[in-house]
Amino acid sequence: MKLPVVFFACCALLTLVHYAEAAKARHLKWEVSNMFWSPDCEEKVLIGINGQFPGPTIRAKAGDTIVVELKNGLHTEGVVIHWHGIRQIGTPWADGTAAISQCAINPEETFTYRFVVDKPGTYFYHGHFGMQRAAGLYGSLIVDVADGEEEPFKYDGELNLLLSDWYHESIYNQMVGLSSSPMRWIGEPQSLLINGRGQFNCSLVAAHTPGTKQCTAGGNKHCAPVILPVQPNKTYRLRIASTTSLASLNLAIGNHKLTVVEADGNYVEPFVVDDIDIYSGDSYSVLLTTDQDPSSNYWISVGVRGRMPKTAPALALLNYRSNRGFKLPAIAPPVTPVWNDTAHSKAFTYKIRARAGTPPPPATSDRRIELLNTQNKIGGHIKWSINNVSMVLPATPYLGSLKMGLKTALAAARPADTFGRAYDVTRPPSNPNTTTGDNVYVLQHNTTVDVVLQNANALANNVSEVHPWHLHGHDFWVLGYGEGAYKGDAADAARLNLVNPPLRNTAVIFPYGWTALRFVADNPGVWAFHCHIEPHLHMGMGVIFAEAIDQVGKVPREAVSCGATATALMNGDHL
Repeated sequence: MKLPVVFFACCALLTLVHYAEAAKARHLKWEVSNMFWSPDCEEKVLIGINGQFPGPTIRAKAGDTIVVELKNGLHTEGVVIHWHGIRQIGTPWADGTAAISQCAINPEETFTYRFVVDKPGTYFYHGHFGMQRAAGLYGSLIVDVADGEEEPFKYDGELNLLLSDWYHESIYNQMVGLSSSPMRWIGEPQSLLINGRGQFNCSLVAAHTPGTKQCTAGGNKHCAPVILPVQPNKTYRLRIASTTSLASLNLAIGNHKLTVVEADGNYVEPFVVDDIDIYSGDSYSVLLTTDQDPSSNYWISVGVRGRMPKTAPALALLNYRSNRGFKLPAIAPPVTPVWNDTAHSKAFTYKIRARAGTPPPPATSDRRIELLNTQNKIGGHIKWSINNVSMVLPATPYLGSLKMGLKTALAAARPADTFGRAYDVTRPPSNPNTTTGDNVYVLQHNTTVDVVLQNANALANNVSEVHPWHLHGHDFWVLGYGEGAYKGDAADAARLNLVNPPLRNTAVIFPYGWTALRFVADNPGVWAFHCHIEPHLHMGMGVIFAEAIDQVGKVPREAVSCGATATALMNGDHL
């Protein structure tokens, strides 16, 4: 049934026309560079923008054009920036994915990103070359409703929380360790950061945690506790996004309920919770009413989920004015749910439903791609694989090589749409060996595609990890979740929600389970789809969707002038 696709496209076109009437171009001039910083009071070298960490917050209105003139001030490596959650309709070369949508920007060179932020929501940006996100290359991107439009909920003020994790070991040591035989795992992060700030080897609540040293409230401004000032008896919109390298997180605010209203730039049916689970790549808006005792401040607590926590929770202060900002709450911070309490995580995730008025998914799909996530080995090196193929990226960006029709762009064999039903997802692979490949799926334009993400046991017994998967260039409908192996039978079909599934760009697969997604291949370009955990992507956990390359507009030469594309351009070929 194609009517919903046409309806969705027409609505998007009308919306863009409306926004264009009042849209503005917002020009930014940035330089990426290494710098000394102390995110958790321990000085290290990180990657910042214009001398800031996190990078500058971009604020725009739906329909605006963002123009970022980005200079690479790193001395010895390339850089790109991905605008996480922005669909890049008509500008796939601005997606900011090295070796996929563009060449890495060389040291001392400048590349200009120009793209439209087509819908309001809570987004962020981050590095997408090597593991530069884990080195601090990220910041917030907030898109307000266009002039004359209103949000479907009311609030008096707004607060922003960008969550991340932080390692003391450099990303270069981490990448070498991950690629070594035997592998040297990166371990758990030393700190969790809120808006780029955390505290290592001390506690803001030492009185409640015997044996720990009390952090000083003032001192180093790089790691001073975040204070969010609020007025009593008001409603605030709290925007929350996670750009963590590894950690899945849980956020709670002492004595306060949270009403979830947005997920990944899409409105959801409001629901009330005590805390939220937020995976790497997720973003949410929650409404917070300041209806507690105004003579007290309250803890904002962020702790680790999905992995046995060896990292202390991050803390910030909800500061009821006119209390002092550093007035410590009398009660202890909220306790993070037990790390392996997946029932708690599922209870939250399953509550997320699309708000009334959200376009429904097409009733049927044209193609189903089933992706088995496994941990494997290649010559003693540990890898993550999809349908037993670990993704490697090329020297020539796919957008350029496919647009120019280069014969070397893709391997002759295409990746499989499914995996053997006999595979036992509850046990380590009987044959741990895997191979490498491009993992490029070629999708027909305007077809409806179902993707089933299947989790499985890792190499070690009784280990199945949480994987948050992020799709570039699209939102998808999250149709449902299941336990064990996906069979594609009537019982699995009965678990799917075709009435009000949420639209998102990031979805989690729970341990030993599956997640079913549906999207329309209506955005010509080459788009990454991958686990958003940085070391997992580095180890091969991803695929590529290539859509209607012949319908991509003129690609800027500077975006893809490297590798075989550069040679072809010099020989007179055209993009």
